[in-house]
Amino acid sequence: MRPALKASPRDAAYDAFVLRRALAAARLVHPAPTAAVTALSAALATILAVEGGGRVDFVTIALVTASVAGSQVFTGATNDLTDQTRDAILRPEKPLPAGDLSASAALWIAAAGLAVQVVTAGRLGMLPLVLGIAASASALAYNLWLSRTPLSVVPYLVSFGLLPLWIAASVGVPLERVAPAVLLVGPFAAAAHLANTLRDFDADAALGSRCLAQVLGRRTAHRLALALAVGVGVGVALGFMLASRLQAASVVLGVLGLLAILRGTSNAARLWQGVLAAAILWTIAWALASAPPG
Repeated sequence: MRPALKASPRDAAYDAFVLRRALAAARLVHPAPTAAVTALSAALATILAVEGGGRVDFVTIALVTASVAGSQVFTGATNDLTDQTRDAILRPEKPLPAGDLSASAALWIAAAGLAVQVVTAGRLGMLPLVLGIAASASALAYNLWLSRTPLSVVPYLVSFGLLPLWIAASVGVPLERVAPAVLLVGPFAAAAHLANTLRDFDADAALGSRCLAQVLGRRTAHRLALALAVGVGVGVALGFMLASRLQAASVVLGVLGLLAILRGTSNAARLWQGVLAAAILWTIAWALASAPPG
């Protein structure tokens, strides 16, 4: 029997280097919100396709999902690139200030994300391409200019407000069918923005940031984020109740989303986690409530 080959110290060091770079790249793109928005988009695309009454085209669903994922990678990577100076002071463990990833590598990752978005959205038509680029451009404006100003919430309203339209256009659904969703996404996006910036409230204050949470103050921003997020959940539930479309599973998921948000009553980090969880849970609840009987 031949003896098993042992990895040389050089091979082991190289493997460790590759693993460290891969983990740094994953952290660069803000994995939690990227995964949440991508999953939500895949679910929404499926819901709209099913409600349309035609055959669900899983290639289209995959293209929509990849396009949104590419946009999220682009947004996360450019956010860390523009925040390098701030992170070096306040978040030295992040990939760029920690030296786990170079700025040029981060730029390539951002470019790759944008390329995936453009190519996949382009396969779906001109309107999805334009709406997707507009959403990413709004996110880039936040990263470059607006994140430290009282207008910091505007890109959240624009980008997330465009998301249902982008997905509807991608699966061939008339945009007017998702117009009510845009009205609900707006306040929820504002809640997500406030919850996100509340996590770094003290650090932003120390650096002189004038983002919306700083202008409102910690307590007011926290209360407003809670009220907006809970209000959206209650509003959706009431809408389905009036339409007699609530199901037991939808109610359970809706309550779980509400409880996830309420866990953040006194803790900004938990509020942010709750908003992400509720976005997914409530989208699934909507899917179940919207499914045709049979």
